[in-house]
Amino acid sequence: MTKKADTPASHSVSLERGLRILDAFTGDRSVLGIADVARAVGLNKSTTHRYVATLTALGYLQQDQETKKYFLGPRAVDLGFAAIDSMELTRVTGPLLQALADETGFTTSAGVSDGADVVYVDRRRSSRRSSLSMDLNLHVGSRLPAYCTSMGKVLLAHRDPAALRQILDRTDLARRGPKTITNREQLLAVLAKVRQSGLAVNDEELAPGLRSFSAPVRDRSGEVVAAINIAVYLTPAPTTVEALAGRVEAPLRSTAAEISRRLGFRPPS
Repeated sequence: MTKKADTPASHSVSLERGLRILDAFTGDRSVLGIADVARAVGLNKSTTHRYVATLTALGYLQQDQETKKYFLGPRAVDLGFAAIDSMELTRVTGPLLQALADETGFTTSAGVSDGADVVYVDRRRSSRRSSLSMDLNLHVGSRLPAYCTSMGKVLLAHRDPAALRQILDRTDLARRGPKTITNREQLLAVLAKVRQSGLAVNDEELAPGLRSFSAPVRDRSGEVVAAINIAVYLTPAPTTVEALAGRVEAPLRSTAAEISRRLGFRPPS
């Protein structure tokens, strides 16, 4: 009898363990010792060390010679960027985000949801750097908590209620900026408005002096699969959120709509 592809005989335990070890290196646990990795994947230290040594020899992990701890190596990073580059989304967003950045003078980004985080998959800086155009240390592959970012709010707002509840149950609404929303009910009210209006605002909720505006991107099925944003850093001359929104909302919405159109979305007539 021919064995099916999902039978134990076709399952590589070694490969699974190696991938689980790579998965253990997350944004908040990016540097781990052997004992840390062993606990994360449920193996003994001796077995874990053999897998880690192999992954290090292949370039998927690297070791800090002083601390003897490990972190993701260049081969793992290359795989991540290759995955991002192969996404249909990023093939579409690149020129449109660049045009939006050049039109407004601000940095633009695209992000997708990964649990309680938003992951940056594209980021474009304006060719005409304005006095309000500055940057956090963000790049393709960066991840931030969804609850205190404008792209994250867009993505959370369009999750189904059960999934959203599970995400918030494991999210620490810690204060990150002077105006971070740390109350769950207040956040839910904001997300309801985002879902209704199609626009999310981050008013110094992630970091002092940072405001951003985001709109949803939909695929051919109508599902929100990503968000794009415009980031604005304040200068000594104060600018209101309303004034900034008046400046960037129309081109932001237009760009989000065009990206969605190129992904196959057709709004109901």
